[in-house]
Amino acid sequence: MKKPYFIIETANTHGGDFSYLMELVDTFSQYGEGYGIKFQAFHPDKIASQDYPSYDLYQQLYFDNNKWKEIIDIAAKTKDVWLDIFDTYGVEILKENFKKIAGIKFQTSVLYNFEVFQALNSVDLSTKKIIINVAAQPLENIDEILDRIQADLKPEEILLEFGYQAYPTTLEDSGFSKIEEIKTKFQNRLVFADHVDGKSEDAFILPLVVAMGGVDVIEKHVMLENKVTMYDHFSSITPEYFKKMTTKIIQYILLKRKPFINQKELEYLKDTIMVPILRNDKLKGSLLNIEEDFIYRRTGMTGLNVKEIIELQSNFHILATDKKAGDTIRGEDFKKAVVATIIACRLKSTRLPRKALLNIGGIASVERCIKSCLEFKNVNHTILATSDLEEDAELENYTYRKDVIFHKGEPDDVIRRYLSIAEKLNVDVIIRITADMPFVSHKIAELALNEHFKSGADYTVPRNASVGTETEIINTTALQKVKKHFISANYSEYMTWYFQNNPEYFRLKFFELPNELIRDYRLTLDYPEDLEMFNRLQAYFDQENKPFDIRIAFEFLDNNPEISNMNSHLTLRYKTDSELIDKLNIVTKITD
Repeated sequence: MKKPYFIIETANTHGGDFSYLMELVDTFSQYGEGYGIKFQAFHPDKIASQDYPSYDLYQQLYFDNNKWKEIIDIAAKTKDVWLDIFDTYGVEILKENFKKIAGIKFQTSVLYNFEVFQALNSVDLSTKKIIINVAAQPLENIDEILDRIQADLKPEEILLEFGYQAYPTTLEDSGFSKIEEIKTKFQNRLVFADHVDGKSEDAFILPLVVAMGGVDVIEKHVMLENKVTMYDHFSSITPEYFKKMTTKIIQYILLKRKPFINQKELEYLKDTIMVPILRNDKLKGSLLNIEEDFIYRRTGMTGLNVKEIIELQSNFHILATDKKAGDTIRGEDFKKAVVATIIACRLKSTRLPRKALLNIGGIASVERCIKSCLEFKNVNHTILATSDLEEDAELENYTYRKDVIFHKGEPDDVIRRYLSIAEKLNVDVIIRITADMPFVSHKIAELALNEHFKSGADYTVPRNASVGTETEIINTTALQKVKKHFISANYSEYMTWYFQNNPEYFRLKFFELPNELIRDYRLTLDYPEDLEMFNRLQAYFDQENKPFDIRIAFEFLDNNPEISNMNSHLTLRYKTDSELIDKLNIVTKITD
């Protein structure tokens, strides 16, 4: 059995006394290869707010940059140096002493502090090891945390640690039962943070047993009064101690039956977790992004944690009230979003006159579009939005179903037309569709809506979607912001430009579709060739008696190139007309 690696944990036994910590480092300088020593460098104002009960203690324990450099310089002469990273000050100490740091550790309460992770994005950690403490984290969280830290920080190695500080932690709450489950599910080396009573027999028996159980690294707290050498614990025991040890081993084996997470762990995490606090004001109707909208602090204020915010937004909730910078987010700050599919349609087409009323498989093109949109999930209203001109009035007879709302509004300013019905119905999020998309896919729309709420975006659109399937998701608040800058949005039939041309004003989300939903086919209705191709496509579904499915449509077009090629030579003006593109880039740019 391989000898474990030992981390000498100085923690805060120094009590803020610099000379005590220096003496502690000197006392343990006799241990070299196979040993590390770990320090906790934090700043009181970056680890907590002033209302946190331990804030005054953090002030007492604080050392400035120069003192940490002196400590690390001396410690690194004999062994590996590790840093606990609690806040951005710890990142600062890491950067200033980078070459002498072997690895860093994240306590469980820091694992969702995205302020810290953003600060570390500029640090090359490819030669450093990272320990992540997973106390109170269920197995599915550990998977996500591992993937995120590996993807974002790309360290040399990630080690998983169990054990937490309860001053002291009881034997029953030590986390021993986690060993087998963690080793079964993960390939990472395992670390045990020992916090049992240092004056008890368990202080040497427990490390012995966890080493026998396959733990690779043991982290042990030290203080000057305790100068017992670990080697003596493991090698020299009396018969009396042999009996005690075997009794303890049986007791430890029984600990494996303990629940993976105990109640005190949950209370510990609740008391110490860094709570998301808003960086800036957020308006009613907004969505939140956990990486961009928050700082993370231990605080006396109550508020939702990251997972709770993500869960609410994943279930299509949105802010129900204005929030100020410095606020936490509570459950009552959210409400279920009102989502509406708004289909813009007019009868003024010149390339294919009155195309919205042309039949595809026996029903009008616009109704074919509405029929497809009615398949969208998590939508409260489906709306056909046209102009208030007489020439478009007959569209009221083509809503496909009685529960589809018919709306007449501004003829040319499509943004104003959208907002007039969205504000009337208190719509929070809009799925933007144009009536020339008869085969818009509910699968793509659902993916887009999920990505929109998950990312906390203002505007969401898939990449590489076939023309006529590229569903756009827009917050009503974002559309209102556009309107404030463009009183008369004369080019708002090209609504996309007002968002994608102003990334500094809007949070844009472009997401990748699965390969099965990506093709280069043209599924928009503008020319006679489009209409002919669509009727051939719909005839296949009618013949097979199948409901429309974009994946089946793609498979059919893949296998019948003579049909997909009917309109493949046609182009979109807003993608090929350089004069129009230049014009749109100018007139849709926010300049104030």
